[in-house]
Amino acid sequence: MSLPTAFCARMRALLGDEQAPVFLESFWAPRAHGLRVNPRYPAGKDHPAHRYFTLTPVPWCAEGFYYPADERPGKHPLYEAGAYYIQEPSAMAVGALAAPGPDEWVLDLCAAPGGKTTHLAPHAGFVLANEIHPARAKTLAQSVERMGLTNTVVTNETPARLAARFPEAFDCVVVDAPCSGEGMFRKDEDAASEWNEDSPALCAARQDEILDEAVRMLRPGGRLIYSTCTFAPEENEGTLTRLLARHPDFTVQAVEGYPWFAPGEPAWYPGADERVRHAFRLWPHKLRGEGHCCAVLTRAGDAPRRMPPAVQPLTRLPDELTAFWRDTMALPLDGLRFTQAGDRLWLSAQPLPDTAGLKTLRTGVEVGTLKKGRLEPAHALAHAYAPEEFVRRLELAADSPEAERYLKGETLPCSTENGWTAVCVDGCVLGWGKTVGGVLKNHYPKGLRWK
Repeated sequence: MSLPTAFCARMRALLGDEQAPVFLESFWAPRAHGLRVNPRYPAGKDHPAHRYFTLTPVPWCAEGFYYPADERPGKHPLYEAGAYYIQEPSAMAVGALAAPGPDEWVLDLCAAPGGKTTHLAPHAGFVLANEIHPARAKTLAQSVERMGLTNTVVTNETPARLAARFPEAFDCVVVDAPCSGEGMFRKDEDAASEWNEDSPALCAARQDEILDEAVRMLRPGGRLIYSTCTFAPEENEGTLTRLLARHPDFTVQAVEGYPWFAPGEPAWYPGADERVRHAFRLWPHKLRGEGHCCAVLTRAGDAPRRMPPAVQPLTRLPDELTAFWRDTMALPLDGLRFTQAGDRLWLSAQPLPDTAGLKTLRTGVEVGTLKKGRLEPAHALAHAYAPEEFVRRLELAADSPEAERYLKGETLPCSTENGWTAVCVDGCVLGWGKTVGGVLKNHYPKGLRWK
């Protein structure tokens, strides 16, 4: 890898003779690898990932862990079961700083591939995860499904269209903004080769546009989490300064308790607002992680969020759903809200906003598809519940040959009674099979199967 000459010159000018050499040398040091455990499963040493990987804590994220480069948790059955999410350690700072409460509505405006969404949703009341690029939105939806999120809607929309639908509707808005990607040069060589001197200015203009729409969707008294994975002052201190000038009811919050991070640098952007010193810069030569910049902004005032209309649940459940649920699920239907779109059924445990007219990929959990006289369960339904919430289960060890065979789409022997069966590894659900006469017919999605 070669670093762009103009980038190196700018960073030398900013960091000076003492820090610049150490910073630039860090691009040739081994990068840190991280995963963030799913809080649905036991915490600490009881989490199943500790049985298979060498994990050490990421200090700024309670659910984050480093793992050695020679271990491959992303190629493991526990990953496919949603026991954890592979995430660069510095990127975990965004969810940690957002720290949503259990009753809060959160918007993740630039959400793909899903790292922030899957960090936020287990702790929030509701998350709207949006991604403007269709292919990346599909990846986001797959991440939401794999991690078993039941309180999340995934959309593929422009920020402007969302802002028109959801004015002042959120307690917290997260904008992990498209940026020049300088902080990812070590992780992704393409980021370095695609960078040019105009990249920061072009990205900064786009960030301004996105943030103006984000502001429209935040209630008075709410907080805005802004982050980038770049070092460019124009996209960090500069973007924050311009935001504060356009929206004087915002301020940068001073957040305590993150000694691993460096402060923002007002001196690096001409005319910078001095409050940007409360932003955080994450430097790869000062911590185990890539380059990031994060800030928590608060909006003046104190008003409840403006609640949009909720999607209306079914008042009468299809007979096929009722029959499937009683035969397959070991939990009551009471309290669950079901909706229907065509022949597909969805569920949530609480009211979700109506996104009719918006490009929507997921509304809660996909239950399945109504066929002639039966319900074909969706893969997402298997991930949404713990093993004990299924009537029939096939329990496997994650490192067993049988688990690998299942992920490859093969049949397995199974002693459960006939019917839909949850295939589980180490207390986590991988997917569906259907037991017939002592044989588990494989229903793991073909597009996800191991080669």
